[in-house]
Amino acid sequence: MISRDVEKILLNVQKPGRYTGGELNSVIKDKDKVDIRFAFCFPDVYEVGMSHLGMKILYSQFNEREDIWCERVFAPWTDMEEQMRKNNIPLYALESGDSLDKFDFIGFTLQYELSFTNILYMLELGNIPLLSKDRHDLFNIVVAGGPCACNPEPLADFIDLFFIGEGEEVDLEVMDLYKQCRANGETKQQFLEKAAQIQGVYVPSLYDVEYNDDGTIKSFTPQNNAPAVIKKRIITDLDNLYYPESFVVPSIEIVHDRAMAEIFRGCIRGCRFCQAGFLYRPVREKSPEVIDRQCHMLCNNTGYDEVSLSSLSSSDYTKIGELLGNLTKWSKDENVSISLPSLRVDGFSDEILSKIKTVRKSGLTFAPEAGTQRLRDVINKNVTEEELMDTCSTAFNGGWTTVKLYFMIGLPTETLDDVAGIAQLGQKVVNAYYNAENRQKGKSVKVTLSTASFVPKPFTPFQWFPQDTMDKLKEKQMHLKDSITTKKINYNYHDSSTSFVEAVFARGDRRLCKALLKAHEKGMIFDGWGDFFSLDKWLEVFDECGIDPAFYANRQREFDELLPWDHIDYGVKKSFLIEECKRAYKNETTPNCREKCSNCGAAQWKRGVCFEKRKNMV
Repeated sequence: MISRDVEKILLNVQKPGRYTGGELNSVIKDKDKVDIRFAFCFPDVYEVGMSHLGMKILYSQFNEREDIWCERVFAPWTDMEEQMRKNNIPLYALESGDSLDKFDFIGFTLQYELSFTNILYMLELGNIPLLSKDRHDLFNIVVAGGPCACNPEPLADFIDLFFIGEGEEVDLEVMDLYKQCRANGETKQQFLEKAAQIQGVYVPSLYDVEYNDDGTIKSFTPQNNAPAVIKKRIITDLDNLYYPESFVVPSIEIVHDRAMAEIFRGCIRGCRFCQAGFLYRPVREKSPEVIDRQCHMLCNNTGYDEVSLSSLSSSDYTKIGELLGNLTKWSKDENVSISLPSLRVDGFSDEILSKIKTVRKSGLTFAPEAGTQRLRDVINKNVTEEELMDTCSTAFNGGWTTVKLYFMIGLPTETLDDVAGIAQLGQKVVNAYYNAENRQKGKSVKVTLSTASFVPKPFTPFQWFPQDTMDKLKEKQMHLKDSITTKKINYNYHDSSTSFVEAVFARGDRRLCKALLKAHEKGMIFDGWGDFFSLDKWLEVFDECGIDPAFYANRQREFDELLPWDHIDYGVKKSFLIEECKRAYKNETTPNCREKCSNCGAAQWKRGVCFEKRKNMV
C-alpha cells in the first residue's frame, strides 16, 4: 500500500517495480490488530534480497502468527534515494507503506561485510537514530542475524541485539519476551538484559572491551549478569521445522527467480577456508518425502517452473538419487526443472547425470578451489585431479560443453607455481573434452576459470592467517592470466581491493564502528557494487579514524590472542580449529564427517551426522 507521494516519484526511477509491493503471496494485515510489527530489512536492492531463502522463511514464519506482522524493506537504489530525499519520503516497508520508525523491530540480515554501510544508509532514510545508545524507548529495536553476525563487533554500536545461529526459534522467543516486557511497562534496558539470557542472543552494550598496548584485545567483560559466552542456536529436526508453503512472487526479475527447497544444513567436508562449513555444523538432513512435498507445494502456490535444491553441497545429500527420482515423477509432467547448485567434483555421478539430463543444459559449475594437489590438501578440499577429470568427462559425454571452475588465490602457503597450476588444470579440462568419446561433435568447449581472493574468516582454521596484500594478489592474478595459453579458456577475477576491505570487517573489532559511521557521513553506500566501491575513500576513512586496516586484514595472529569473536560459541572448539590450522601447514588432510568424527565439538548438539552411525548401530 504505497502512498500517493510515492506513486508520483516512481516514473522518475529506473525500476519502479522494486518499490511498489503488492506482489502475489505478500501478506497484508490490519496493523491495529497485531501486537508486534517487524520490518525485515535486506541491506541491498530488491532483486538481491528477494532471492534470499532466509528472508523467505522468516517472513512467512513470522506472518503465520496472528500477533506479528512482518514486512519487507530493501535498500533503494540511488535514483530512488534522490527522489525520496527531494520529496521528504522516508524509507518504507512494501506491505503497508509505513516508514521504518513505525516498527517495533527493525531487523537486518547480515550476508556480506560490504553491505554494512547500507545498514546505516537504511536506518537514516527510515528516520531511525543510528547509534543504539540514542534509541532510548522500548520501540524501534534494531536487531541483526545471519552468517556475518558470527563476528558482530564491527556493528556493536548500532545493533541492539544480535541473533547468533539459526533464527527460527530464537527470533520468536525474543518477540514473546518483548510483548511481556512491554505489557509490564519495562524499559528497553530491562528488555535487553532479559533477552541476553536467551540462548543465541548477544547484546553488545552489555560487554566492556579492554585493549592491550599493541592493539589486540585484552578482555571482554560482561555486565548486568550477561553470559560470558554466547552459544549459538541450532535447529536439530528439519523435518518438523516450519517451511513456507508459498513465497512472495516478485514483480520484476530477480537474481534467483525460482522456488527453493532446503535439503540439509551444514557440511561434512571441513574445507579450512569455508566459514559456512563450520558455522552450520553438524549436518542435518530433511527426508526425501518432506523435500518432495515442499517442492511440489511451492510450485503449485507460486507458478514457478524451476526448483533449486539448496544446500552447501547438494551431492552430499545421502538420498540424492531417491530424492531426484521422487521429484522427476511429477516435475517432468508439469514441465518443472530441477536445479542442483553446489555440486562437488567428487559427487557428480552417472545417477545424478541421468536424473538432470532433462533439465536445460546450462553450464556446470565446480569449485576445485586450488590448482595443485598440495594446495588442495592444505585447504582440506579432498578432491583429486583425477576426480575432476572423471567428472568433466562424464559431463562432456552427457552433452555438456560449458564448465565453470571456481578457485581462490592468496590461500595460505600458496606459491606462484600453485597459481600457474590453475591454468594447467583448465587446460586439462579442455583436453578432456576433446578426448570424450560421446561429446557433441562440431561444438567447441568453453572453460571459465574464476578466482576470488582469499579472505580469512572467523570460526575457520584459517582465521589466524594474514590476507595477502593487494599488490601480491594482483601479481598472482596477472601470473595466472599469463599462464593461460588457449582461447578456449576465459579468466575472470575478483577485485582484490574489495576483498581487502571485506577482510578488515570480517576480522575486525568494535573500534571499526567509528569507521562505518565516518563512511556513512561521507555518503558511502553499496560497497558490494563495483559502481560505488572506492578503495581510496575507505583508506581516507581509516586514516581519519586513526585505524590501520592492515592490522585487521594482513596481520598474522597468534593462537593465544583473544580474538574479537572468542566470546561467541558456534559449537566448534577453538582447540580443534588450531589443530586443523597446524595440519594445513603440514599439507595434511582431515577425513570428512561421515568417514570419521574429528571431535570438533559439534556432537554436543546430539543430532545430525555426529549421531547417524551411532543410531544405526543400535
